[in-house]
Amino acid sequence: MIRVEKLVKSYQGVLALDALSLTVEKGELFAFLGPNGAGKTTTIRILNGLSTPTSGRAFIDSVDVSENPLGVKRLCGLAAQHINLDGDLTVAENMDVHGRLYGLSRKDRRTRCDELLAEIDLADRADARVNTLSGGLKRRLMIARALMHRPRVLFLDEPTVGLDPAIRRRLWGLIKKVRRDGVTVFMTTHYIEEAEFLADRVAFVHHGKLAALGTPTEITRGVGRWAVDFYRDAELQSAYFDARDDADEFIAHQRGEFSVRRVNLEDAFLDLTGQRTEDRRQNGLRPL
Repeated sequence: MIRVEKLVKSYQGVLALDALSLTVEKGELFAFLGPNGAGKTTTIRILNGLSTPTSGRAFIDSVDVSENPLGVKRLCGLAAQHINLDGDLTVAENMDVHGRLYGLSRKDRRTRCDELLAEIDLADRADARVNTLSGGLKRRLMIARALMHRPRVLFLDEPTVGLDPAIRRRLWGLIKKVRRDGVTVFMTTHYIEEAEFLADRVAFVHHGKLAALGTPTEITRGVGRWAVDFYRDAELQSAYFDARDDADEFIAHQRGEFSVRRVNLEDAFLDLTGQRTEDRRQNGLRPL
C-alpha cells in the first residue's frame, strides 16, 4: 500500500531524510519510531503530498506521490500532530467542511458524519463548538475527520501526545478498530508501549535513515529478554540479559539502585543508535 524508494529530503543542505526505503502492506498497522528530528513528520508530509522530496520516489497504492499529489490526497487521511480543527465551528461543521473539500455529497456528508461521531462517542456533542472540547475529545475528532472521505491509508502523527493514560488507551481502541475495518494505518509515536501494543511492524528511523524494520518481537529479540536499569555518573544506563538469573547475578555484584524489567522497543532503539526516542524519567528504581 505504501512504497518508499531511496527518499531524500534536504533543508538548506541538512538531510532530513537520507535515502529512506520501506514498504507497508495493505491493512497493516505500521509504527514509525525515532527521536525528535529523525525525519518522521517529514516522511508523513511527503507521503501526503504536502512536501516535495529532494530525490527518490514514494507511492500510495501505486500512485506516485510527486506526479499525482492530488490523487494521493484522495487516498489518504491525516491526523496531524498539532490540533488543527476550527475551534469556532461545531464538531459537525468541522466534519462537514472536510467532506466538502473531498467532494462528498450533502447526503453522504451527513450520513458519514453521523456514523463516525457515533463510533467515537461524540454524537451527543455534534453541535458543540470545538473550542469547548477537552484535548482527548479533540484528538478523537481529528481521527474521525481524517476518516470522513473513506481513505485507504490513515496517517497518525503523534495521535496521543499530551493525553493522560486512560484517554490514550481509549484512542488505542479506536485505532485498532480503524485497522480492523481494513484501513492501512501509518503512525508515529514517542510512546514505546503504544507501538508495542498496536503495531504489526515497526520501523526505527535515525538521522533520516532506516535503522531497523520488523515486528516488535523480531526487533527486541537481538537485545535480550531482561533489562537492568541503573545510574552511573548521574546517567541512566541499562544492561541486557537473556535470562533473569543472569540479571539477578549482575545486580548481586553491583552497588546502588537498580530496576529489573522486560526488554522493550526503547532498548532496541538505544542498542541500535545509542539514543532514546524520548527522555526517560528518573523513577522506578528500587534500592538494594
